[in-house]
Amino acid sequence: MDKYDSLASYDRDFFIEQLQKNLDEKRFNHCLRVEAKAVQLAELFVADVSRASIAGLLHDYCKQMPDAKFIETIKQKHLNPELVEYGNGIWHGIVGAEIIADELNIHDEIILNAIRKHTVADPYMTDIDKIVFIADFIEDARDFPEVDEARKLARTSLDNAMAFEIKHTLEYLITNKKKIYPKILDSYNQWVVEDN
Repeated sequence: MDKYDSLASYDRDFFIEQLQKNLDEKRFNHCLRVEAKAVQLAELFVADVSRASIAGLLHDYCKQMPDAKFIETIKQKHLNPELVEYGNGIWHGIVGAEIIADELNIHDEIILNAIRKHTVADPYMTDIDKIVFIADFIEDARDFPEVDEARKLARTSLDNAMAFEIKHTLEYLITNKKKIYPKILDSYNQWVVEDN
């Protein structure tokens, strides 16, 4: 999968170079593992493997950028001004997609939306959105008490894996008294609450 044809202006080698410039080794290797897991899930669930590969590879491209760059982008792109109140954990997905579009010349909205949604999910998720969200959560180096259950769910149902992971994320935020971006609650209501 050296070229992504109509999806991107550059090939995978170029993206690898850009990731290495922007990320430390640990984060870079995480991106490679998420890409591999996203491709695996896309093949399993008969989704677009190229889009899963690009979005999985680039999902954390902006993770280690300075706060000032995100804040400037929020203002320049006229994004929701309330985003300024949140930190990198939210920014590197939602705002990061705008930076990726500009810096890496990616304008495929399916790819960009998967990057936008990988931090807080969304009430509406395509299979590519779900795959990147799940791949980020269960990539092979992840090690937390429920990871085996999460991986098992991911092999059988994207929707069930989404519900498990959103619930887990929300529990983590509440337990650690972290500020909750409202979209996570919308995602919880859509994917976890059983009467939907």
